[in-house]
Amino acid sequence: MTAFVIALTAVGTIALGLAVLGLGARRLLGLRIGALRFLLTGCTGLLTTGLVSSAMGPTAAGTVLVTVQVGSALLAAMIFLALSEAVVPSGSVGGIVRWPRSVRRRVARTQRFTELSRIALRHGLGRLPRLSGLSGPATSATRTEHARALRTAFEEAGTTFVKLGQVLSTRYDLLPAEFIDELSLLQCAAAAEPWDAVEQVLTEDLGAPPGEVFAEFDTVPLAAGSVAQVHRARLRDGRAVAVKVQRPRARQVVERDLDILLRIARRAGERTAWGRSVGVTGLVRGFAASLREELDFRTEARNTREVAAARQAEAGLHPSEDPAPRPAVGIPAVHDGPTTARVLVVEWLDGVTLDRAAESADARGVDRTALAGALLDCVLAQIMTDGVFHADPHPGNIMLLDDGRPGLLDFGCVGRIDRVLRSALRDLLVAIHRNDPQALCDALLELVEHRPEPADENRLARDLGRFMARHLVPGTRPDRDMFAALFALVTRYGLVVPGEIAAVFRSLSTLEVSLGLLVPDYDIIAEARRFAASQVRRKLTPGASDGRPRRRCSRCCRCCAGCRAGWTASRRPWSRDG
Repeated sequence: MTAFVIALTAVGTIALGLAVLGLGARRLLGLRIGALRFLLTGCTGLLTTGLVSSAMGPTAAGTVLVTVQVGSALLAAMIFLALSEAVVPSGSVGGIVRWPRSVRRRVARTQRFTELSRIALRHGLGRLPRLSGLSGPATSATRTEHARALRTAFEEAGTTFVKLGQVLSTRYDLLPAEFIDELSLLQCAAAAEPWDAVEQVLTEDLGAPPGEVFAEFDTVPLAAGSVAQVHRARLRDGRAVAVKVQRPRARQVVERDLDILLRIARRAGERTAWGRSVGVTGLVRGFAASLREELDFRTEARNTREVAAARQAEAGLHPSEDPAPRPAVGIPAVHDGPTTARVLVVEWLDGVTLDRAAESADARGVDRTALAGALLDCVLAQIMTDGVFHADPHPGNIMLLDDGRPGLLDFGCVGRIDRVLRSALRDLLVAIHRNDPQALCDALLELVEHRPEPADENRLARDLGRFMARHLVPGTRPDRDMFAALFALVTRYGLVVPGEIAAVFRSLSTLEVSLGLLVPDYDIIAEARRFAASQVRRKLTPGASDGRPRRRCSRCCRCCAGCRAGWTASRRPWSRDG
């Protein structure tokens, strides 16, 4: 027992000496060091103490011996720490350990950058003018040629660049109409992944082979995109489901491309005027964040549940007032149990995709206009009421179900918009509906991130009046030229459109193309105006208040577009307070 106590005391003394010497040397030199260097510093000091004690011999006085030992130990610890920091700086050991991985990443990035450069040269993108000159004196035919080359290069470059092109296809404020039209044609498609690779992803994420999790699993995919592919399966309880499985290396490929894009964007933002003017770095960062969300299927599951719950709640609170109500839009239910970051399991919906929906609807006597209106109302309600909306309603994500309802699929890409922007969007559509340029100006200034001076604001209102007289007169059908002219007007006044609003226009422009397959020349803008006006009338109906205070007008001399529409709907006088 006595020997144990002695040993324990010795260990405690050594530990205390290590701590005191390590802390003292670090404090005196003002360095931040790791645990290993701290331990070596203390050991150096203790070793010096033993050497000094042996050198002085047993005849040295106690006080003198202790003073010399402590001083020598501390000095030796400081010398060791200073030399070690000079030879191997703090953090470099970890860097050395991570160096092989860093080299592999650099090599992979260099190889990918070389591949992208070859694609760009092969498609003649070296002749592509700077973004600041795309709308300059070049002819429309030349711009169309450049736009087609950019689209085909994006398609060859793969997933990340196809997604980037889809985002750019909505930026009327950045690109001319020829580029918007070409980039709108981009769709993600790829060859199916071998079943062995798909089975490995399923086994890793589900914790068991698919044969143990599902009663049936079709190994032949129904559809294959550049990020994932979809299989049909059946759960153990007999319910049919669609299983979306991410490609094994999809995340690594996307992360590598995003790294390259962010580096290019930072350089363009620092060295070019157009990069600074359009905020290219922020644009690419927002795109990267959105794409990373799409790679986590748990996010898509949450988005799907959120949209479905909001639509059910809205239908319960506000039943349709239409004497011939439009059919409800089907949204698949999510099965949480087998859903992971790379595997999404949702309810199977029987039906046909939108490219075959027209003939199927005619064969069953389904009103195609009602189907188109139901889809548009659903997306508009998501934008203006729910705050979370489907940002990519292309024909592959829309179905005509066997029960006659439209169906909306794939909520991996969604947009989110706050209450202030939702109100401003509603006011903007109502102002267009009422042909009121001043109300349109007020709503537009609520949407953008910068307000001009009062004098510029008055000129903006007059320019908006001329814009409405040209594009919104009776007998004309709003089209993409209208959007391009509106965004050109916004850009001329130095106004910045938030990314959320750009996502709204992307969703609506994509939906316009999709609805055109059901009803050719479907006037989505006119229907959106009608929807916004009906929303304002509903809010002004007695007992329809949601409990929130009414927004007061920003000016004391006139009301906002919403108040004007409300006055028109109710035929009651309106005051300055709105």
